[in-house]
Amino acid sequence: MDQKLLFLINREWTSGVADRVMALVSSWDVWLPFAAILLVLFLVRGRFRERAYVAVLVLIVGFNDGVVSSSLKKLINRPRPHQAMADVRVVDLKKAKPRFLAVFSPAKVKLSQPTLTTVDGRSMPSSHTINMFSAALVTVAFYGAGAAWTLAVAALVAYSRMYVGAHWPSDVITSIFIGLGSSLLLLAASESLWCRYGGRWLPAVHARHPHLFAA
Repeated sequence: MDQKLLFLINREWTSGVADRVMALVSSWDVWLPFAAILLVLFLVRGRFRERAYVAVLVLIVGFNDGVVSSSLKKLINRPRPHQAMADVRVVDLKKAKPRFLAVFSPAKVKLSQPTLTTVDGRSMPSSHTINMFSAALVTVAFYGAGAAWTLAVAALVAYSRMYVGAHWPSDVITSIFIGLGSSLLLLAASESLWCRYGGRWLPAVHARHPHLFAA
């Protein structure tokens, strides 16, 4: 079932436009600089809510990526689809400097030809999926239902990881639950710490903002 669904997404439900869109959505190299600039603006120009959002976002995504995802990848040690099978479509942006210039060129598509040395990371879980759903849940926690669109963005990124041949469908589905579950626990811990100790650390700020998240 896993392989059949992958083949549908990666081989059948494809087009030139989709190749370009999915390669773009799946590329951290393109989006990270813009995300970093936005977070810096939140820190510099924002108020308490924006600064608390950045702090909690960085801590939760950093923990989920560096501890949860990294540990599970080493423990499970599952090869990616294009490392395990031949003729998986590997879709990526063309090389360009700076990287975002690649969005103006057609995506680069090749068929996998795995060898014993073809290893560029492990498949379970999907760090992209965990990170994006973690970020989306933190955003909804701080900004309420109006930020629910970020979950759709996370879902698009998750789908793109199957489309480009980087992850099995079971990797992505499992990673959604890992990202949401871990983030919920960490959000609860963040709120508890702020409610308990915020008055000691920043009494004036805590008096105005007794809770971290949106009502």
